[in-house]
Amino acid sequence: MVNSHGRFVWYELMATDVEAAKAFYADVVGWGAQDASMPGFAYSVFSIGDAPVAGLMNLPEDARRAGVTPHWMGYVGVDDVDAAVARIQRLGGAVYVPPTDVPNVSRFSVVADPQMATLALVKGLKPGLAQAAELNASGRVGWHELLAADWEKAFAFYGELFGWEKAEAHAGAMGAYQQFSAAGETIGGIFTKPPTLPLPFWLYYFNVGDIEAAAKRVEAGGGEIHYGPMVVPGGAWIVHCTDPQGAIFGLLDRRRRPIGYFIPRDPSDAPGR
Repeated sequence: MVNSHGRFVWYELMATDVEAAKAFYADVVGWGAQDASMPGFAYSVFSIGDAPVAGLMNLPEDARRAGVTPHWMGYVGVDDVDAAVARIQRLGGAVYVPPTDVPNVSRFSVVADPQMATLALVKGLKPGLAQAAELNASGRVGWHELLAADWEKAFAFYGELFGWEKAEAHAGAMGAYQQFSAAGETIGGIFTKPPTLPLPFWLYYFNVGDIEAAAKRVEAGGGEIHYGPMVVPGGAWIVHCTDPQGAIFGLLDRRRRPIGYFIPRDPSDAPGR
């Protein structure tokens, strides 16, 4: 994992029905699934062709009893997991899973920032397993977005932790949207979440070639569309969704449309209605 410090290198879906999750994401995003289980631990890998994209596992029973629901989690590469965890604690964050070794795979920790958005840290992910740094590639994770309680405080935390730097910024209906870069590449954005959302969280966008068709597949598969399709600055189109088990994710279509292009969700949404 060359130059992986501060970059998202892996993603995992924790689900209550892994077979149903495989079928849903195969239809919506086009992922295949390969078994990667170890003794006593069932695990699958979503893939595009032979290229791994993300992991899939059962939501642990103790987590279910604690009220944790299916969710996506991103892993950020770090040079030293233990040092990064200590820094998180000094900066006011929390540690849910202390630094732990996965034999012959990695050392990782599950943490939360001071506003309680969860993510994982990892070092030593096996070559060939880490997410390639190809934000535009079909079926890959193309964008990382933090819906924070306070975007400025959140950015200060992640800048101190990972060395992220400010990139382009713009103002929209929901206030300031600050993009951030790692190792010189813009990989995501941070903004202050609407008050209707109870908790801060990280949202991961999967690249699709036709967002209208993908949104229809989400709904046909039992998922739900919460926002979009909607154009964002730069001309890309996005959708916010939940899968049938309640895990939140985004879809991203980077194709530019003609000026004035509009995607009606239903006839009453069309301009002039």
